Amino acid sequence: MGLELPEPDPNLVAAIIYHPEDDIDTLLAELGDELLRSGTPVGGIVQHNSKDDAGKLRGMTVIDLMTGLRIGISQTLGSGSGACKLDSAGLAEASRAVLQAVASDAELIIVNKFSKQEAAGRGLRDEIAAAIQSGKPLLTAVPASCYDAWRQFTGDYGTLLYCDRAVIDEWWHEVSTRQAARAVRALEIAAAELSAQTTASGRPS
Repeated sequence: MGLELPEPDPNLVAAIIYHPEDDIDTLLAELGDELLRSGTPVGGIVQHNSKDDAGKLRGMTVIDLMTGLRIGISQTLGSGSGACKLDSAGLAEASRAVLQAVASDAELIIVNKFSKQEAAGRGLRDEIAAAIQSGKPLLTAVPASCYDAWRQFTGDYGTLLYCDRAVIDEWWHEVSTRQAARAVRALEIAAAELSAQTTASGRPS
């Protein structure tokens, strides 16, 4: 599929493999909220589903983590259908939210999921690819039924996580610590180069 992969740290891309009984939307929403409240710049989208009294899906909304904006991504098919379909205008807004996060100084990008639409080449597939190619840490969720499609999409690049908050927290702690160390090292190198240039420019010709 021609996805250009950044190097050299595939651990920056993490996919949570989940099953129907896992409440992945709440897990990601709580994680994003907690990181934002702690002062960590986080971008991307998390999902919230609304259901009727019988537990049937009524609508799907994503929340832009950078702005807090709620974006409706579904529309009902009719009063008797008991189903909904993806809304193109809402998906376009969700796409912009992810791409703005990629272009920002966000330290982590969350994309709610790589699911059936993305596996079929639609949905937010291109936006997930852009996030991966940016080299920034990316966290997404993949239903077990789409695991093979995710592997094909990434060429087995990245790491897989159990749908467990402790596992995800451990991944983020490791990634953020390494990213911080890289940033400090880059500043040290830049300072050393600047010092060497200043010293050289002060020498007599």
